[in-house]
Formats: sequence, C-alpha cells, structure tokens
Amino acid sequence: MSGKQLVPEPFRVGLLRLPRSYKLAMSLGVDFLALMFATAFAIQLVAGRQPTGAEFVVAALIHVFVLFPTGVLTGYYRAVIRFLSLDLLLVVTRVVSLYALILFAAASTHYGYSVSWRLVSVYSLVAAIWLVGSRFGARQLINKRARHRERVIIYGAGSGGVRLAKSLAFSPRFLPVAFVDDQVSNVGRSIENLRVYPARNVAEVAEKTHASRIFLAMPSASRRQRRRILDHLEPLKLRVQTIPDIGDIIASEARVDDVREVAVEDLLGRDPVPPKLDLLQKQNANKVVLVTGAGGSIGSELCRQVLEIKPRKLLLFEQSEHALYSIERELRMKCAESGLSTRIIAFLGSVGDKARMLEVLTTFDVETVYHAAAYKHVPMVEHNAFSGIDNNVFGTESAAEAAIEAGVSTFVLISTDKAVSPTNIMGASKRLAEMILQRASRRSPRTRFCMVRFGNVLASSGSVVPLFREQIRKGGPVTVTHPEITRYFMTIPEAAQLVVQAAALAEGGDVFVLDMGQPVKIVDLARKLIHLSGLTVHNSDGEEGDIEIVFTGLRPAEKLYEELLIGSNVSGTEHPRILRANEQSPSDGDLSRSLAELRTAIDERDHDKLRAVLSSTVEGYGPSDGIQDYVWNERRLSANQKVTDLKEYRKQ
Repeated sequence: MSGKQLVPEPFRVGLLRLPRSYKLAMSLGVDFLALMFATAFAIQLVAGRQPTGAEFVVAALIHVFVLFPTGVLTGYYRAVIRFLSLDLLLVVTRVVSLYALILFAAASTHYGYSVSWRLVSVYSLVAAIWLVGSRFGARQLINKRARHRERVIIYGAGSGGVRLAKSLAFSPRFLPVAFVDDQVSNVGRSIENLRVYPARNVAEVAEKTHASRIFLAMPSASRRQRRRILDHLEPLKLRVQTIPDIGDIIASEARVDDVREVAVEDLLGRDPVPPKLDLLQKQNANKVVLVTGAGGSIGSELCRQVLEIKPRKLLLFEQSEHALYSIERELRMKCAESGLSTRIIAFLGSVGDKARMLEVLTTFDVETVYHAAAYKHVPMVEHNAFSGIDNNVFGTESAAEAAIEAGVSTFVLISTDKAVSPTNIMGASKRLAEMILQRASRRSPRTRFCMVRFGNVLASSGSVVPLFREQIRKGGPVTVTHPEITRYFMTIPEAAQLVVQAAALAEGGDVFVLDMGQPVKIVDLARKLIHLSGLTVHNSDGEEGDIEIVFTGLRPAEKLYEELLIGSNVSGTEHPRILRANEQSPSDGDLSRSLAELRTAIDERDHDKLRAVLSSTVEGYGPSDGIQDYVWNERRLSANQKVTDLKEYRKQ
C-alpha cells in the first residue's frame, strides 16, 4: 500500500470544512451533470443517435423534480461521505428504481416498449454505478491518509475484528492492513478489503505489510486463550493492544474501538470461576452491610460487588475524606443509573475509635461487616511501625469488640499472604489481627468471625503493574527489587467477589485462603510488558535494547517469596477457589497479655520491646532488617552525633 497521499492535505481539509449546504450543492451539481451524461449515453447506445433538445429537457426536469427529491427523502444526500457503509446500496436501489419507473413511462410513449426497456436498463445501470461509485470513491480519497497513519494488524477476523476494521477505516491514527486468525476457515478470505492470514504467520505478515502494532480483536476469548496468543506474540517487536471484553461492550461500558493496553490478567491466563449466587446473597441481599476502609482498593471494590447484590443499606466507613467522597459519589450514581433502592450512607471515622464504630453499628442495625481498613504497604508500615500496629492490630480489636456489642451477624477480615511467616511488621500485624478474630469467635458465638487471606491484587494502590507501565512510557529503566522475587496475583474484582462468597461459608473463627493460581516472577512480568509494548529489553551482557531492567535490591523487610498457609492443614469448601485453613492461635490469656505488652511498647515508643512481643506471639516472625522506623532512626543518629560532638569537644 503506497504511502503517497492521493488528495493534497490542504484541499482535503478545506473540503471537509465547507458548510453542509455547500457540500450538498456540489453533490447535486456533479450528480446532475453525470446523470445527464448517463441519459445521453443510454440513448446513443440504444437508439444509435444523439438525444434531441426536447429529450434533454425532459430528462433534466425528471432529474430535478423526481430523482433529487427522492435522493433527499431516502437519505442519499444526508449521508456523511467519510462514514458511508454498504447500506448506501439499498438507498441507491430505491432512488434509481423510482426514477427508472418514471423514465420508462415517459420513454414508452415516444420509443415504444422494447426500446424503452433497454434504454431504462442501460441508464439505470450507469446511474447506479455513478451514484455508488462516486460516493465510495470520494470516501476513499477523503479518508486516504496512509502517510500519517500507523499500520496495524487485527488479530481475529470474527465479528469483533470486523467491527474494529470498520471503525479504524475512519481513524486518523491507525491504518488496518491485514487480519490474522486461528480459524482455518477464515484464512484466505478478504474482509473489509483486508486479506486474512493464518495466525502462525503473523511475523511474516508484519514484515510484508510494515505493520508496527497488533490489535487483539477477540473480546469473547478466555484468558487462557489470550495468554496462549500473547505468548506467541511476545517475541515479536510489535506493540500489542486489545479491545475491551465482550461483557463491557454488551453493557455499553466500552466501544469496540476503545483499544487498550493488554490487561495483565491476560498474561496470567487464569479464567475466573463464575460466582455462586446463593453464596453472594446469603450475607448481603436485603441486609445492612458496612465496609471499613471503603475508599481503598479492596474496600471500594467490595462496595461495588455488594451493591450489585442489592443490600437494604450499604454503609461506607473511611478515615480519608477524599476517598470516602469519591466512592460515595460513584455508588450513588450507580444506584441512580440502575434504579437500585439501596441506601448509601458515608461515615468519616477511624476503626480505632470504638465509640464511633459502636454508634454506627447499633444505630443502623448492621448485620454484616467487611473489615478492609488497614495499612498495607510493607515499607510504609516498616517506617511507621507504631502507627501500623495501632491501626492494623488495635483498630481490628476495636472494630471486633464493637461488632460483638452491637450484635453483628458476620464480621469478615481482609487479610494477606504476608501474615504467614512474616518478615515485616505489616505481615505480623495482620497475623495478630487474625488471632484477635479467632479469640473473638471463641468469646462470642453470636457473631461469626472469619478472615480471608490472599496475595497481591492487580492495579491496586502500590501495585507493580501501573509502575512498570509508567516506567516503560518514559523509556525506562524498569525497576525490580530482585531477580528472584515472586508473587501471587489476582484481580481486584475476583478477590472481592471471593471474599463476599467466603463470608457465607463462615462457621466461626475460619481462616479462608483464596486459590491464587501459580506464583509469578516479577522480572518475567516486567519483560512481558516491555515486549508487548513493541520494545526490547536492554541486556546487561551488552546486547542493545530499548528498555533496561534495573535491580534495586529488596526493600526493608521484603520477602522473596510469599506463602498462603501456616503448615499444610487445609481443606476445601464448596467453592473451588476458596480453601479453609486449620491453624492454631494462642490461648485467650496469652494473646491478651501479648496485646497489653504491645500497647505498652507503643505508648513507650520502645521498638526493641515491640519486636520482642511480635517475635514471641506471631509464629514465624523474623525481621529481615534492623529497625526502619524514621523517628527511631533519626533520634538514634542525633544521639550518636551528640556523643561524637562531645568526644570532639573533650579532645579540644
């Protein structure tokens, strides 16, 4: 396909900017001249002579008073040339058929039946060819901007691919040059003037067409299928993007031409298990539900999932005013759009404020609590240890006690895989929060306490994926802490949905573990994202590439590998992705003493004592680094500096 522009850009732009009335007048004028020529051609071909002046006058009158008004009424002259479709054929058929009947009636009185029939047939054919061909030719000329458009291959010649090709025909940025498809029956066909090639030959097709991008147009494909395709495309130096999921298109939440970056969940290739409706509804439908940390990544998604189940009231509890405002506004808009009668109520407050929690729980007769409020970033909690423990441990204790006093039916803690054999304070604090709920379950059988433990969620605050994408956009380097660091991943919606279902399985004191699939090496994830952006990795061995991967070293208290279980005592549930872990916890008396010592350590700002209590209480806790608290270290440096200054002074 030539890159030469068929219509000069100034002329094309000027033509497009003309008023609609001017364009209509030009179309009518050009069509009049062309159709008068068609009349003369038909008479010359059939009668073997030039038309007389009277015949020209009759033809002109019929064109002006019949053909053109019919064209306006049927929409022929209302169509925008840049966006013409094959529907134009139907319109032209109506216009020409009506004109042909009138022309036949007029010609029969002059020529007779036989000649008139042939005359009208020739004229109709020429007129139809002109009316259709001129419009599509004009569309091709106006839309022809090959020099300025990036060449793309569409992967998938199904309905999604065809719709995408039609949309891209008017795109100022992209020029579709070929289809590739896995279906043998599609190979060799021509769709939207594009040849369909076998998917296995995509590299050769890209080289032949000079394409630099691939659009995956397979909205209904499973994640497993998409991963297989992405694994095949990854080695190619082509940027790979995708159109939205078919569910989003059907729900009008996205258009087929909303081309996006490849979703990282497609790289993982794990298809979500359809939810069990009875489990979703059991603790939520027509109930009063409260979500703590409602403005966070997990908390906000829990709110969205619960709202779909139509609770009677949905209470949002959050200490960040901005986050609370955002999620409340979103949910209210969703209720209005969907006609939901659920009452949305937003509360500012801290879970550590038991009085505030209790007044909300009792006033609104809350039945189900999802406790997502927590400080979750490992380095942040490590640098602010006392605040992290206060919020994650004593905030959970406060919320659990308020739930017991208010008679809440079900209390669900959102936990983490970092609670297993933790090397950091965040993980230890979450394991302590689990122990607190296990103790609460023994103390109050009326309230069913459970906790749901899972790994990293994609696109949450602090997730590596948005960071990697941003670094790639800036040209690198992409930063990874360690070549061997490995993590479990799950999408936020899937995690939230499984949490809601796990709540329905609780018997009291349960530790649920979500099946996270296979762990992923972070450096492999970084490489895939770089390759699918159409770039190459700069190799430390000297091989040149576009993006460099830099290893920055493990962050304070960061682990190479995460675990989901303490021990191996685990059993299944009625949901294939939800497992029940049978784990021991300290006696109530021992845990209460440990919590009291922990409170003293916080009040006294004693880091050594804090670590000692965590080590004696949380199984497997073993700090991998020294104390990282900013205040503690600053004071220690100041004290050391004072000693140094005093020694220098004495020397003098």
